[in-house]
Amino acid sequence: MNLTIENIILVGSLLLLISIIAGKTSYRLGIPTLLLFLSIGMLAGSEGIGGIYFDSPQIAQFIGVVSLNFILFSGGLDTSWDSVKPVLKEGLALSTVGVLLTALGLGTFVYLVTDFTVYESLLLGSIVSSTDAAAVFSILRGKKLALRTNLRPTLELESGSNDPMAYVLTVAFLSLVVNQDKSIYSIIPFFLMQMSIGAVAGFLFGKLSKLVINKIKLDFEGLYPVLVIALMFITFSTTDALGGNGFLAIYICAVYLGNSNLIHKKTILRMFDGLAWLMQIVLFLTLGLLVFPTQIVPYMGIGLLISLFLIFVARPIGVFISLMFFKMRMRRRFYISWVGLRGAVPIVFATYPLLAGIEKANVIFNIVFFISVTSVLIQGTSLSVVAKWLNVGLPEEDKQMSPTDQLLAEHPKTIMEEIIIKEGSFAAGQKIVDLNFPKTAIIAMIERNENYITPNGSTLIEANDKLIVLTDKKQNLDEVYTALKIADA
Repeated sequence: MNLTIENIILVGSLLLLISIIAGKTSYRLGIPTLLLFLSIGMLAGSEGIGGIYFDSPQIAQFIGVVSLNFILFSGGLDTSWDSVKPVLKEGLALSTVGVLLTALGLGTFVYLVTDFTVYESLLLGSIVSSTDAAAVFSILRGKKLALRTNLRPTLELESGSNDPMAYVLTVAFLSLVVNQDKSIYSIIPFFLMQMSIGAVAGFLFGKLSKLVINKIKLDFEGLYPVLVIALMFITFSTTDALGGNGFLAIYICAVYLGNSNLIHKKTILRMFDGLAWLMQIVLFLTLGLLVFPTQIVPYMGIGLLISLFLIFVARPIGVFISLMFFKMRMRRRFYISWVGLRGAVPIVFATYPLLAGIEKANVIFNIVFFISVTSVLIQGTSLSVVAKWLNVGLPEEDKQMSPTDQLLAEHPKTIMEEIIIKEGSFAAGQKIVDLNFPKTAIIAMIERNENYITPNGSTLIEANDKLIVLTDKKQNLDEVYTALKIADA
């Protein structure tokens, strides 16, 4: 079946609907949604019941890059700095040294068991060196399993920040495969430039984006998420044009924005959460359509061997060495090494050799696809079981939402305080977003002239307003009064 203008919307919407329904079922059963979406794409493809012929790595890569922008940016917005700060060093070590060691270890194994050259082997190792956070935590939520203190933030930070490292390694080793006369040392300046420019650009664009969002004064609330989308793509493309890592830049930019006071922040977060899910489904369906199952069959044996080595040897070695200088219980290290779930990102990166036209591009793509599927099947379906074995999951009665989830959830806090803004007060005439209000409390409502107003970041506080403040701890009220610059009543 060939897609035309007349049927592309119908086919696309049907696939989207089927994916959402399948995702709902898989969420309850604890089956990774990634596997369901990929399977639906394969069934709809030219070798499946749908008969849709799709064989364009260029389009797949474009969709992949756009989708990864949304997925990484949404992940950054949801990252609480207070929760990741205590594990910042561990997370960065895993996302850099851990990814590098995984790539080198697996690359060495591939070189020994295949007829790949050294650079081709390292290229394959680099492509599958990063993990997939979305699939990991969808399973944990589906099984209603919470993790002990600092373990979840560590995994979140690693998953959100390791894709840029894998991307740099993939592009670097691909250049060595294409240009055989280059020395391996030539990739060091490229690596340093990509990561340093990406990090600096991400922070600077984060500060600039915050300024633009809070000062632009748009007439419609619905335009603010659109504005953030534009800023996200500007951050990615500008950083890439400067020679930096665009993926790293948008993640850092999003983390900065997610932990800042923004106008209509709740609207922006909800919009990006929905867009991230949409992009995941579109990405997985596209990659499922791109693969030809009959071409994978010849490589299932070697693919399984490489996948098992990655799961049981390369990933654990990368984790244990990168964490060797940190104080952490052994069972937590084992669990982190098991949460090495491969997802859509390696499949997207596998399109780069296809577009470069290297000799073994097809073989690499099919092996990478098989590795991702087997990783989901083996690791993805056993994350909750392994967590219980290693005793890193919280008992049912101890499970709690993260502070970020609590803040965003529309449930009343345990403590309510009514604060009256008097004439001449510092807060009178100020926007809420400019008050540096603590993240542990919210202004749920403002009583003004016997009317009740539901505020947002752009709401202007007036004299004689009564602020209805909600928080979860009495101590947080001190920070509220400090932000308002009034004495505690």
